[in-house]
Amino acid sequence: MSTNVTQLFADLDGGLFIEKLAHTLSEVAGAVSDHEKKGEVNINLKMSTIKNSAQVQIEHTVKFKKPTMRGSIIQDDATSTPMYVGTKGALSLYPEKQPPLFDQESNGNVAKLKSNG
Repeated sequence: MSTNVTQLFADLDGGLFIEKLAHTLSEVAGAVSDHEKKGEVNINLKMSTIKNSAQVQIEHTVKFKKPTMRGSIIQDDATSTPMYVGTKGALSLYPEKQPPLFDQESNGNVAKLKSNG
């Protein structure tokens, strides 16, 4: 199983990342068309481990250069999102296997806590 990139981008920053990206792409495309100059949109993803877990922290940045009549505007927006690492490195917002919340014989009641000692 590999990472579902469409879902990953939709999950980053609680769904705001993909909205920011869509807005940025439209703004830059409009400015490129209006001013007949080149624009640029960059997406940067940096990953670091979250200690003692099957998770990584993904720092995601959208950086753009939007042309103007006399120059350009350069801006970036950076946030981060923790993601689970599953089979073969697949990234997702939720773990592949989540322990059961309800006990089979509890008739819908919350499962009893089990002690290890």
